[in-house]
Amino acid sequence: MGTYLNPGNGGFAEILESDYVDKTGLISLINSTIGTKKKLTCISRPRRFGKSYAAQMLCAYYDKTCDSHKLFAEYEISKDDSYEKHINKYHVISLDVSGFISDAKKQERPIREIPRIIDRTILNEIISECPELSDKTELNACILEYVRRTGTKIVFIIDEWDSLIRESKEDPDTQDMYLNQLRGWFKNNNFTPEAVAAAYITGILPIKKDGSQSAISDFQEYSVLDARSFAGYVGFTEEEVKSLCKARGKSFEGMKRWYDGYTVGECRSIYNPYSVMQALESGKYRSYWKKTSAAETLMTYIDMDQDGLQDDIARLIAGESIVVDPDSFGNDLETFTSKDDVLTLLIHLGYLTYEEESDSYGEGEEELTGIAKIPNEEVRTEFEEILRKAKHKELIRLVKKSDQLLKDTLAGKEKEVAVAIQNVHDSEYAPNFYNNEQSLRYVIKLAYISCVDQYAKVEELPSGHGIADVVFLPNRRSSLPAIIIELKWNESSDGAIEQILDNNYPRILEQFGGRILLVGINYDKKTKEHTCTIIEHSKDVD
Repeated sequence: MGTYLNPGNGGFAEILESDYVDKTGLISLINSTIGTKKKLTCISRPRRFGKSYAAQMLCAYYDKTCDSHKLFAEYEISKDDSYEKHINKYHVISLDVSGFISDAKKQERPIREIPRIIDRTILNEIISECPELSDKTELNACILEYVRRTGTKIVFIIDEWDSLIRESKEDPDTQDMYLNQLRGWFKNNNFTPEAVAAAYITGILPIKKDGSQSAISDFQEYSVLDARSFAGYVGFTEEEVKSLCKARGKSFEGMKRWYDGYTVGECRSIYNPYSVMQALESGKYRSYWKKTSAAETLMTYIDMDQDGLQDDIARLIAGESIVVDPDSFGNDLETFTSKDDVLTLLIHLGYLTYEEESDSYGEGEEELTGIAKIPNEEVRTEFEEILRKAKHKELIRLVKKSDQLLKDTLAGKEKEVAVAIQNVHDSEYAPNFYNNEQSLRYVIKLAYISCVDQYAKVEELPSGHGIADVVFLPNRRSSLPAIIIELKWNESSDGAIEQILDNNYPRILEQFGGRILLVGINYDKKTKEHTCTIIEHSKDVD
């Protein structure tokens, strides 16, 4: 066994020693491509979504230098018709390109040397296993002769394949050298048909659209935008998370609030595997996003000056969904022609989730609309943390106005609160159609956007006698009061307060020991004005 050539099944065996979620069904999808024109598979998904685990699983299954039957006997793939046909039947070349980058940096070697290092490393391992090939100095010739002598083709497994492209984004020569290396393996009529049984490569971004990465243009590609049959293997499904929580005696509700929210193809609830496992180990629901090794920072993209981007960022942080057209995205980290390109990148990085919706217009006509939003509490904390650090003037202005609104609300300044909400309604952030209570709720969430780092916001919180529209609960150990907001449309703000009291909404906060402010807000469609009533709840009143 080598490090990169036929690495064995040790990595997967270690994975099975912990709480393993059965993702072996992925193997059957790769098996179905072997011996076909679709044998080259490219998977793109965010960091910490299980790419490396999948790579080690595939290594263990295909590597002919070991017997992995015991490892897979209890899992889904063992029941598949293709199981025995392909298990431990191939040579495997397994590469983690990001590991080569890390090693080069530690050794203070230039990134441009990495393609040659990869070549030399694989060549040396083949010769070590098959010394009679020591006269071969060119890697592909050596691989071909190795395949001929052993009568066994190779399964290529490449993790973080695009990391060198991203790392050398300002060095086209290094990119070309690396792409030529890939072209020699996967787009070479003298090599690919004879030597390659299958290839499985993973990365963050899809294949670049402008053709400069045509070295892998023959790959069947599956991204978070279009995962198709691979959707259930992008992350953990809801049933898988429920099983993990039951086995560990943990709260599924907490797990769902913090880590659910990704929609991938037909799978409506996909969880970040890394964060779920970290929460199970630590027993704490919080953001584990900071612990990832992402080189790309959210701040970089939020502060971009694409027209309309800041409006959409504000809406996202306020909890709204936005329309995104991903078609123009060039699948790189530096070419942005519109706000949609930036937002599409955030989807690929895992900061947003995307759901394609179809609108029917009759007679078979259908238009596809992409809807994006912040997926869950974990990612929302990342957006909230940088809200006050944003440098773009529009977000700075919105946060300052929201800070003043919160101060006026806490001080009971009803007229000032009404004027502030009116200003948000009249701003570019407001919805185009302001004609119901839902659109009023949207304006309220934007107006109080700076509350996100001091309060937890709950919408439509059931009280037993009705549903409170918006409730802001202060963070732990905070001296701020809780705020219950009731919205009215063409009625009165006093009527909103009456509804809060009649339905006894404060009872939902009976475990909260601090002050509670009741805020009623009404919009009069005829006068086009907002009014506000603020009172402090008396706990002596039932």
